[in-house]
Amino acid sequence: MFANRIKINSMLLILLSAVMLVSACQNKNTEVNRKATVEEFGKMPDGTPVQLYTLENASGMQVSITNYGGTVTSIVVPDKEGIMENVVLGFDNLDDYLAGTPYFGAIIGRYGNRIGKATFSLDGETYELNANDGDNHLHGGNVGFDKVLWNAEIGDNNTITFSYLSEDGEEGYPGNLDITVVYTLTDANELKIDYEAVTDKATPVNLTNHSYFNLSGDPESLILDHELMMDADGYTPVDAGLIPTGEIAEVEGTPFDFTEPYEIGARIDDVEGGYDHNWVLNESAEEMPVVATLHDPQTGRFMEVLTTEPGLQFYSGNFLDGTLTGSDGSVYNKHAALCLETQHFPDSPNKPEFPSTILNPGETYSTSTIYRFSTK
Repeated sequence: MFANRIKINSMLLILLSAVMLVSACQNKNTEVNRKATVEEFGKMPDGTPVQLYTLENASGMQVSITNYGGTVTSIVVPDKEGIMENVVLGFDNLDDYLAGTPYFGAIIGRYGNRIGKATFSLDGETYELNANDGDNHLHGGNVGFDKVLWNAEIGDNNTITFSYLSEDGEEGYPGNLDITVVYTLTDANELKIDYEAVTDKATPVNLTNHSYFNLSGDPESLILDHELMMDADGYTPVDAGLIPTGEIAEVEGTPFDFTEPYEIGARIDDVEGGYDHNWVLNESAEEMPVVATLHDPQTGRFMEVLTTEPGLQFYSGNFLDGTLTGSDGSVYNKHAALCLETQHFPDSPNKPEFPSTILNPGETYSTSTIYRFSTK
């Protein structure tokens, strides 16, 4: 009898171990093979179908991205009560994007931000770019990377890889530029964006993402009470056309000082037109340091920005004017959201004192940015 009990117990232990092993393997496979779902988002004017890809992690965070412009259409994260809401501006259909947006959630290039007078000189040759911001060139021109169809490939580990070939002469830029942008959603509630590019001719490159954030989850609740911190002791002052003067000014004692968390609306009226400036990030020994944090005291949502880039454009949604309505019916008024665009400095091709943005043949442009979400 006793021997039989030992035999039965041993068999039960073996069976239990086998079940645990299978379960562990299934969990591992679920994590490794977690992939995006895909659905049709609409059609281009020529009838070409456009897709919407949705990533979801183990805790239910969701990120949706369309191959039109590589555009992030929604980021759904929990608040301190566990309520899931979208924290970026966007639309639920392609037609609204085709009608025109202020770059909601899009990949920006070939050169993010502004190039003064829409011109630059390189290797003894002057290049004339398309002017689409008064006399200046903004976010890649009339048909920047935000307005093209990207090739998309769904990968393992919750990744989507977007690729695009920007041909020589596109929007006035020299060289064939081959670009890859990889979006990854981690189980740590991080949206990671990796950018790479190669060229066959020297050209300026400055890629970023133009998501508009409102951590309240309600775009009709303005971001003026959000608390922002940026690890930057300097910024680049601009002229009336928002082109940097070439100076790097100290933020201390000015409305540009966000070295400690500060309510955005507290000093915004002291900045003509609102915030739309590049901050010069402090150097760090870390490969990808936390360079900014954003907190909504009402919902408790907290976002950290990590990047390999030297600059950060903080734009406080000054040009939103109530003419656009989002996917949830919200009207997008002035200061309905803000952008934190990791980047090299604006007008660097015309400012040799700024970090270079010139990519040469044989080199690889490579930068990374993470938006990490939590509550506090």
